[in-house]
Amino acid sequence: MARAERFLPPLLVLACALPAGGAAPKFLPDDPVAVDNDRLPMPKPARVEISTAFDVVERTFRGRPDGNIPRAVNVNTLGEVPDSSWFTNRMGARVMTVEELRRGALRGEGPDLTRPWTVIRGKSGGISPGFTMRDARGDVYFIKPDPQGFPNLSTAADVVGSRFFHAFGYFVPENYVAYVRRDQLTVAPDARITEAGRGRHTMTEADLDRILARVYRRKDGAIRVVAGRALEGEDIGPHEFIGTRPDDANDVFPHEHRRDLRGYRVFAAWLNHDDSRSVNTLDTFLAVSEGRGWVRHHLIDFSSALGSGSTPRREIAPQATRPGNEYVIEIGPALKTAVTLGLWERPWRKVEYQVHPEIGRIEADYFRPEAWKPEYPNPAFERMLPDDAFWAARIVSRFTDEMVRALVHTGQYDDPAAERQLADTLIARRDKTVAHYFRQVNPLAEFAVEDGARLRFRNLGEEAGLATATGYEYQWFAFDNATHALRPLAAAQTTATVLPLPAAEAEYRMVRIRTRAPEAHWAKAVDVYLRGDTLVGIEREN
Repeated sequence: MARAERFLPPLLVLACALPAGGAAPKFLPDDPVAVDNDRLPMPKPARVEISTAFDVVERTFRGRPDGNIPRAVNVNTLGEVPDSSWFTNRMGARVMTVEELRRGALRGEGPDLTRPWTVIRGKSGGISPGFTMRDARGDVYFIKPDPQGFPNLSTAADVVGSRFFHAFGYFVPENYVAYVRRDQLTVAPDARITEAGRGRHTMTEADLDRILARVYRRKDGAIRVVAGRALEGEDIGPHEFIGTRPDDANDVFPHEHRRDLRGYRVFAAWLNHDDSRSVNTLDTFLAVSEGRGWVRHHLIDFSSALGSGSTPRREIAPQATRPGNEYVIEIGPALKTAVTLGLWERPWRKVEYQVHPEIGRIEADYFRPEAWKPEYPNPAFERMLPDDAFWAARIVSRFTDEMVRALVHTGQYDDPAAERQLADTLIARRDKTVAHYFRQVNPLAEFAVEDGARLRFRNLGEEAGLATATGYEYQWFAFDNATHALRPLAAAQTTATVLPLPAAEAEYRMVRIRTRAPEAHWAKAVDVYLRGDTLVGIEREN
């Protein structure tokens, strides 16, 4: 459970929380907490560097789950993720407007092109060659163009992906689509570039020309780019999906046990963001006083999401068929192919795709959200439990067809048919995602006390058309917050809709609900706790 008190010395917290009997109360006066107070001023942590090659090997062979997986720890008593430096409830807290979704993280109108951009740093290698520039206002942007032969492919993926992940609740860059010509770019005298074989050296106009020789140009000569505004704060490197930053006192929840990072798997699968790994995260230090501040955690670089991907030569191109279906290193399928002398073929190799230069390779017919895989094992993804997935799937379910189409439209595709194909695919993948994870738990939600006499709720699975409930079994208990003891207030009963509240014989009441329906997992218990007539706790059986 997320609590501000965790920043106090542990023995002091324990002494304050324990009643005379020695057992910690289940609910404290401020439950359910809405904000995780992880922005207390602390000394700046050291910068982290992560090697992609090392990370692949480390995550493939170490840090895998063994034994029972504990529940997520950064949740409040309602099972929700409080706002924090990692996550802010947006679509999960309310249904955003289409205009809010389109706007995403954008705070301005993008880079100023009234005067030439000044290139201050080059990036010739990697999946997306580009450069860093300063515009006429002095704002710094990271620039990535599209590869030759694939107009709008990576720039649209980056823009559309950042809009979706902002709506989910994560911190992402301000990504703008912009168009620039070569004569609108000038290299700063002190600009530097790092190149294979040459190391880091002074950047010249010729270096910039070599970068731009590899990118797509429109018929009018303009180069389309995604311009990502520099993040607020000082870059201190990426974060890992396991453990904590040992020198960040605000970082107390092991990353593999954070619900927002476990649930990230559901969102990544929906949008085919297979590059959802540590190197595509970035932490920044926001100073509040001399040498002290707090860390904000971002997701970055969505250029290899949706139908866009990278080739073995580390160049952007339409997504290959393996990503999303199999890890980079996966011994089982290779052995099976060898043992059968090649007679057994990986099923995903037989999938037919409608590949479009603007949107790449993405489909919904073969897609199974529970089987989807990133490039290599992610410790948080591997520990996702049904209640973690349900939390994320509820957010996914709030995106209507209109919203999905509006978000895809922010990619500014040239071909309406391509845009329509991508939106249709994401809508179909959304429906599969919701259907699968709403079947793994009892999908009751949106609990509310009405007129002090009834407990109302919604069956999200039924609303999604998965099955029809024939009734709800429930039993009310008096709950002792100090000892956690339950005392039945009445025998188990069945209702077709709302639950009548029993007389308030105790400060806390709990009702255990099971859904009668053809879906077996809907019979799992949902325990709902009330303090008086106030909803204070929800627990789901995994």
